[in-house]
Amino acid sequence: MKKNSYVAIAFIVLVFGIYAVPKIVERVFGGTELLKFEKVPPFEFTNQDNQIVSNSNFENKVYVVEFFFTSCPTICPKMNENMVKIQNEFYGNPAFGIVSVSIDPERDSPEVLKAYAAEKGATLKNWHFLTGDKADVYSFSNDGFKLYAGENKDVEGGFEHSGLFALIDKNGYIRSRTVVNGEIENPIKFYDGLDEKEIQWLKQDIKLLLKE
Repeated sequence: MKKNSYVAIAFIVLVFGIYAVPKIVERVFGGTELLKFEKVPPFEFTNQDNQIVSNSNFENKVYVVEFFFTSCPTICPKMNENMVKIQNEFYGNPAFGIVSVSIDPERDSPEVLKAYAAEKGATLKNWHFLTGDKADVYSFSNDGFKLYAGENKDVEGGFEHSGLFALIDKNGYIRSRTVVNGEIENPIKFYDGLDEKEIQWLKQDIKLLLKE
């Protein structure tokens, strides 16, 4: 009986090891956890094809949000160069999308946004360049995401905004990583759209959310 008991225990340990050890190794040596922040507030803007786009267009989709303007002479070109890389990584996946909201809606009409999208190589069907009422846009950025956007005549381009990307899950919540290579870090909440390392993190985290 003892021999049989030892065999049974050994079998249980083996099964547990096969299942649990890889997960432990992943957690300690490279796992990533995604923290959940607030839900994206309701929005309704017009895209580059003159179509109304709202939260409903992104139900059950993972998507990335940025705030930019087409005449931006500083960080926006690099941000959208990196966004194209993200587009290419998930091209053809109907569960992924991108939202680029103009903070200069008075000049960035749907026609201007459409030309800009073509110039930058934004060909993903679910990549929407959005424009709308200025007050609504600024409320969406400053209150909805806590990402500052505003006019400032003293800065190059006339507008101030962050170069950060927000990652949204299938249920409409802002998500970000808290664990990088097994080391606990402060939640970054947003991803630096100018930093190649953080763009790689973002790609990895999009893949995680697509599996949820």
